[in-house]
Amino acid sequence: MFRIRTASPGDVALLATLNHIVHAPHTQHRPDLFVDSPETDAVEAFFRARIADPSVTVLVADGAEGEALGYALARVKNRPGTALTHSEVIVSLDQIAVVPEAARSGVGAALLDAVREVGRAAGCRRLVTDVWHFNADAGEFYRAAGFSPTTVHLDQQL
Repeated sequence: MFRIRTASPGDVALLATLNHIVHAPHTQHRPDLFVDSPETDAVEAFFRARIADPSVTVLVADGAEGEALGYALARVKNRPGTALTHSEVIVSLDQIAVVPEAARSGVGAALLDAVREVGRAAGCRRLVTDVWHFNADAGEFYRAAGFSPTTVHLDQQL
């Protein structure tokens, strides 16, 4: 059993610790982009700023014993229209992490559902996220949750 709650400033150290779940594969596969061992103070400052940002919602999944099982970081974005596109309000899932011991237990799905509710409450029409090509498990998770690809970003070293 677990519950999903909104993170508070008191969760900053916890979120910084959980962030390793998300950050480690990125540093392994793209060390040219991601800091190998980010300073704890800097990661905590990152989460402190996100929690203080009214467009951002950080959610925490707590287990029955109060232990942290994961988190999600989502941002509501207003996209202005152009001559070619409609304006819209979307919710962007920027990070989601579940401790390995709780993988495939429904924690990720519950966090995702809570992000959807954040978006609906803000009047969003869509939930968007992105997945690095090397993160096959995340890709499977999102496809199983009903996401479909929209664009492919390409990268080339110069």
